[in-house]
Amino acid sequence: MSRVTDVVERRIGDLTVRIDRQLCVGFGDCIEEAPESFVLDEEGIAVFTDGAEKIERARLLKACQSCPVDALSVVDADGTPVVP
Repeated sequence: MSRVTDVVERRIGDLTVRIDRQLCVGFGDCIEEAPESFVLDEEGIAVFTDGAEKIERARLLKACQSCPVDALSVVDADGTPVVP
């Protein structure tokens, strides 16, 4: 099955979080850190949950930093990279 989109992004507070579906290999470290924000889909790739926005900033950043393949990236409102 081909993937419709390779990068999914969501605005969470003043941050934009991106999941690069080509890079994600499903280790699940982000889910371990923030299960209210991330889950694995049927392909074993990280996706946002419906309640992803309800996480505090520090936990969100820790979850994104935990990705061993840098499939998660974060930029601030000015477009400045925060993670990785």
